[in-house]
Amino acid sequence: MTTAVRRTGGRAVGEVFAEPTLWSLVGNTPLIPVRLSAGPPVRLKCEWLNPGGSVKDRAALFILRDGLARGELPGKRLLDASSGNTAIAYAMLGAAAGIGVTVCVPANASAERKALLEAYGAEVVFTDALEGSDGAIRKARELAAAHPRRYWYADQYSHPANARAHYTTTAEELWRQTNGGITHLVAGLGTTGTLMGAGKRLKELNPAIQLIAVQPDGPFHGLEGLKHLATAIPPGLYDPSLTDRTEFVSTEEAEEKVWGLASEAGLFVGWSTGAALVAAERVVQSVRPSARQSVVVLIAPDSGLRYLSERRR
Repeated sequence: MTTAVRRTGGRAVGEVFAEPTLWSLVGNTPLIPVRLSAGPPVRLKCEWLNPGGSVKDRAALFILRDGLARGELPGKRLLDASSGNTAIAYAMLGAAAGIGVTVCVPANASAERKALLEAYGAEVVFTDALEGSDGAIRKARELAAAHPRRYWYADQYSHPANARAHYTTTAEELWRQTNGGITHLVAGLGTTGTLMGAGKRLKELNPAIQLIAVQPDGPFHGLEGLKHLATAIPPGLYDPSLTDRTEFVSTEEAEEKVWGLASEAGLFVGWSTGAALVAAERVVQSVRPSARQSVVVLIAPDSGLRYLSERRR
């Protein structure tokens, strides 16, 4: 894919950017069945198989493309706040394209995330761990305001390209992979881009599809990447009217699912996926006796490999 770059902070008018081959590997992740403790299997969208190891590769790619189309990149550095996975996606994709990346990340990000950001050469600004992703957002806004010529502030929490990535790719993949049979989509809420984008498109394809949002059960939790929206800076992308149901999950419930899936199915997923599994099981139980006709799909944002240094069973 090529992108024409306009004159703002980037290259001159008429210059064309050719995307690195690595960028073409984002998306088209498999959908596999996973049997829960009760009821028929649910289907897991294996987003950890993206080249950067998470679902955030999709949003980061579309946001980078937007920055290029606007001419902001590569003349400026891409700046954004992230709990970890989007930062890694930006850093990886940016390194492949010669685009500078600066990310604000909570200081309690796992050692694995910090090592990956260093390996990809990103400039990292660590923020107060107690302020979580909201603190990172505030710092990114501060830097953007102070240095407008140096940074292009992507703002993944409000950038339309975040949701558009899932509207364009994730939803279409799910529709194709289930032969149009998907009945429920379960996804955690962080930036909310995954559920807002994929959910909107799936509702257009079949208004009967149920969208289930997953949130932590309180403001203090260990579900990295997810937000307890009642106590957090609300993402600009979020439209609560689009969702049909919200499930609140504790860190302990999610962790139990993670270890169970690893030992029983050989799949070591991240804690946000564990939360989605808890919610999916509730959905399956609530739709009985029609559960056998239901096709419940859940988004698995990343693997558990990025949490090993901070998790102990």
